[in-house]
Amino acid sequence: MKLSNNFSLEELTKSQEAIRFGIPNEPNQDHIFNLQLLCQYILQPVRDNFNLPVTVSSGYRSAELCEKIGSSSKSQHTKGEAADFEVFGLANKEVSDWIVKNLDYDQCILEFWTPDEPNSGWVHCSYSAAKNRRQYLRASRQDGKIIYSQII
Repeated sequence: MKLSNNFSLEELTKSQEAIRFGIPNEPNQDHIFNLQLLCQYILQPVRDNFNLPVTVSSGYRSAELCEKIGSSSKSQHTKGEAADFEVFGLANKEVSDWIVKNLDYDQCILEFWTPDEPNSGWVHCSYSAAKNRRQYLRASRQDGKIIYSQII
């Protein structure tokens, strides 16, 4: 099933971890609707603007899968509202900055990026049909914990 011109449901739900652990990762109709919005308002505009493939490493994840990989069952991934991705050939900060300046979004998180390594980490971006908070954050590790700080 196509979610937008360049993104499919399979691409946004495929998970090697789910396969490895034998965990179902099947979205319901509400999740699919949210994934369509995510593609329409975030992923497809990024693809169209940069005219480069957008590689999604994580889209929809069931609550069980999120917990198994150390995430939260309350993650926006469980609602089909978030994706982790990269645009190979571009620095992740360039991609996240463009999103923040040009799109409506809920959270844009530059995850585990370091200025010394422009291709490090990835972009996590979410879109909510209810209300978008427009939070621009950076995730990093300090003393084994994930710390979120606001990017201005």
